[in-house]
Amino acid sequence: MNTATMGIPVSALSEDARAAFITRTYVHLFGAIGAFTLIEVGLFSSGLARPIAQAMVSIPWLAILGAFMVVSWFASRLAHSAESVLAQYAALGGFVLAQALIFVPMLFIAERMAGGVIESAAITTLLGFGALTAVALITRKDFSFLRSVLVWGFVVALVGIVASVIFGFQMGTWFSVAMVALAGCAILYDTSNILHHYPEDRHVGAALQLFASVAMMFWYVLRLFMSSDD
Repeated sequence: MNTATMGIPVSALSEDARAAFITRTYVHLFGAIGAFTLIEVGLFSSGLARPIAQAMVSIPWLAILGAFMVVSWFASRLAHSAESVLAQYAALGGFVLAQALIFVPMLFIAERMAGGVIESAAITTLLGFGALTAVALITRKDFSFLRSVLVWGFVVALVGIVASVIFGFQMGTWFSVAMVALAGCAILYDTSNILHHYPEDRHVGAALQLFASVAMMFWYVLRLFMSSDD
């Protein structure tokens, strides 16, 4: 990597440099997805998923959510600001592990429902991700205007989730639909940033950001599939 271009947005670089950055980002993204899948397969095939799910169910959900948000913030900050490549990879790996653990209870429940619900949700998520990525890549549009939508959307969603835990009501199907739409906006926004705004040396941070959006879409698509099987 040319150190002279570090910190310069990829949109200001040559076509070859932009293509190389995008390739590195998506290789790391699919590596993260593969690592997430292998962790889940390992946890479930070894029998560790059951005690992990039981332990997490016994902990207040707000405590788990709070811990996950702290880990997410720290990992994202480290991946986007650390000079050490090793630290950036550690941030991505830690974030993937945190995502894998927080998914365990829901995957444990989903596995005991109608067969194929996890696979169907995963395929639907990948198709949605592929379609949204194609829109961003083909149009080359700068979707940075979605930032305010995402900020307010996440604030409203977080307030709703906290309220549902405190007051004991269920977030229904429409909430999951809205969150899938919000995740779609996040994927467009992240992909646009990769094309226009990320520095050449931050492909690990870019992959982490995209992985977070894909994981969120998978979470709520899976919730929709599970609710349809009730």
